[in-house]
Amino acid sequence: MRTLLAVALGVVMGALGTVVHRYGADSLYLGLVLAFALTAVAGVLARAWAGFGTLLAFGVGWVAVVQALSLPGSGGDVVVPAGVLGMVWSYAGVAVLAVVAFLPSSWFAEVPARRNRPAA
Repeated sequence: MRTLLAVALGVVMGALGTVVHRYGADSLYLGLVLAFALTAVAGVLARAWAGFGTLLAFGVGWVAVVQALSLPGSGGDVVVPAGVLGMVWSYAGVAVLAVVAFLPSSWFAEVPARRNRPAA
């Protein structure tokens, strides 16, 4: 069940990031930064939720929707054009998910933090 929900989360975050990534001026792409931040946070959530399997499921949903929105529609329009910004969104988004996958596993462990021993 968690895997299917992770795929759905990947689809939603990929679609939201794809729509937002082109927002901003030519020198400051605030939408791209926001889209990467959303992707990273959702990837961390998926990994913390149930491990690498859910992160992989999230990545599959994310990649599927980003690539689907890169294809020409019935009128010939695309949401992710083949320019520099579209390529950065497509490929660097996968790199963001790879960074999340290589975060230390201790950050996601469900063990209590070490306690200092009381002074004797």
